[in-house]
Amino acid sequence: MTLVEETPPVAPPADEPPARRRRPAVLRWTALRLVALAVLLAAWQAVVAAGVWPRVLVPSPAEVWSAFVEASTVHDGVRGHSGYLLAEHLAVSLRRIGVGTGYAALVGIPLGLLIGVVKPVAVVLEPAVTFLRTLPPLAYLSLLVIWFGIDESPKIWLLVVAALPPIAAATAAAVRGVPGDLVEAARTLGSGPVTLLLSVRLPAALPEILTGVRIALGVAYTSVVAAETVNGVPGIGGMIRDAQRYNQTDVVIAGIIAIGLSGIVLDAAFRGLERLTVPWRGRR
Repeated sequence: MTLVEETPPVAPPADEPPARRRRPAVLRWTALRLVALAVLLAAWQAVVAAGVWPRVLVPSPAEVWSAFVEASTVHDGVRGHSGYLLAEHLAVSLRRIGVGTGYAALVGIPLGLLIGVVKPVAVVLEPAVTFLRTLPPLAYLSLLVIWFGIDESPKIWLLVVAALPPIAAATAAAVRGVPGDLVEAARTLGSGPVTLLLSVRLPAALPEILTGVRIALGVAYTSVVAAETVNGVPGIGGMIRDAQRYNQTDVVIAGIIAIGLSGIVLDAAFRGLERLTVPWRGRR
């Protein structure tokens, strides 16, 4: 009987860079996303070609692309839409989102720390945070307009009020979730309440706090259209609002797509920031 020696599977070289090993998987997922996008566009075009709805309600992908290009360029002496380019509308909205979320983080993180650590503060303020978290932005936009007028202030305040509760709630939950043995070890070493909070609780809770800020950023983004319904030009929400008044559905859809794409980019950038600031996240 002849013995056939089995050839062991060839393992990748140990010194092969991880990026090279991940490259085929990245290409596969990218191809899958492109195929899904192509299927979506084909289904959209099929619905338009079948005449299920009037073209004024559901424009074709080509019409939306044309509106996107017109809103992004100077055409026939007209600058973009409502006198501003699409990029300028988007930049103003992103600035408002950044300012609103920044102010919300400056207030929400200390507030969440107090709620998570000091029981009397939690008893008094936690219901208020929950109350604000359940309110839709349009519920208090009119009140903010009455208080602050129709300029920039009510828009920023609306985004602050929308973004603050998720940050405060996430911070409080993160601080409460810090392992008790870690806290006790710090106390044994002589840490006082302030040192314990800043040197132990805060660093341990930082990954979840950043998650709360990321969620708040998304909440502020979804609220920006509501914030810009009043005197919102320039602004992507104001552009969409103006287009809606004149039944320019293609411009509305182009604006929605711009918001979604910029939101994906913004979320990816924030996740990259999370990896840089808390590299230990997910490690044991």
